[in-house]
Amino acid sequence: MSSNAFIRIKTGAYRGINAAGMVFALVEQYRKTAKGGHVTVKNGGNFPGYTDEVRIKVTGPAAYEFASESDLTVPNTSTSAAEYMEVPSMQNDEERMVEIAERFAILTDMTKAAISGEIRAMIVSGPPGVGNSYIIEDEVGKATLFDQLAGKRLRAEVVKGSATALGLYMTLYKYSDANSVLVFDDCDSILTDDVSLNLLKGALDSGKKRKISWLSDSHALRRDGVPDSFDFKGSVIFITNLKFSGMKSQKLKDHLDALQSRCHYLDLTLDTMRDKILRIKQIARDGELFADYEFEEGAQEELIAFMDANKYKLREMSLRMATKLADLRKSFPNRWEAMARATCMKEV
Repeated sequence: MSSNAFIRIKTGAYRGINAAGMVFALVEQYRKTAKGGHVTVKNGGNFPGYTDEVRIKVTGPAAYEFASESDLTVPNTSTSAAEYMEVPSMQNDEERMVEIAERFAILTDMTKAAISGEIRAMIVSGPPGVGNSYIIEDEVGKATLFDQLAGKRLRAEVVKGSATALGLYMTLYKYSDANSVLVFDDCDSILTDDVSLNLLKGALDSGKKRKISWLSDSHALRRDGVPDSFDFKGSVIFITNLKFSGMKSQKLKDHLDALQSRCHYLDLTLDTMRDKILRIKQIARDGELFADYEFEEGAQEELIAFMDANKYKLREMSLRMATKLADLRKSFPNRWEAMARATCMKEV
């Protein structure tokens, strides 16, 4: 394959890190193996600490598209370059944890406002595994609890993974009522498709009237009785791992700027490894992280100290990783660290 070929990942991941929307120099096109399919690309600094060539797990050739060199991006992933080039902070840990807690308090309040219809659109940017999705889904669950108990149609839905433009249009129509709420989580592929992106822009628009149209003939729309245009009156929350200010692709940056201008944009500002560790410490200290494990005194601090000491070796720095380690400590109290090194650390 020519070294001049570049591809944009629509849906795919590398070592659990979402790669949707990222552009790489192509080394080898899709190959299916006994362990699953992958496409080989140049790392390009997107995954610091790993080899120059990496294999992105994808479902098939349709999971990526050809792009140009000018589209190369450095998204904000759970192992972003910022984590490896941290600028010393003048704040101590306690001061920084207060700031982080305030950001998540704002996220909770803004989510409640979106659910109540006080604000109509919000984009939340932050790395995976720090609790942003949990907070939003928890608030949505509370808001729809009585509907669930009564067996009524829920006025909210959380959409995860990839979505076609037509599927997006039909979902927006289904939840177009004024009291409806749509949450898009891990749907970054929408941002790389022009049709889907224009539909999303329409839904996120801050104007008094949000009219959304489908200008192509569609049997699926006719079959389900979906009109070719409608007024969208619901609320939308879009959760993304991409850091909008870190885009190198001018085309994608222009699109993201247009989205930001249409709605509220909340950056959780967890840009460094230190921030993620402090977020984990904050949740643990509040008693929410290890409450179900009934650990002896000092065990919680021991787990977090292990994560801090091995922060660049663990597959990810997240609340999920903290609970994985807690599971191991509960099951193998005398050799949990050896088990963690074997099952939770990168192969280097």
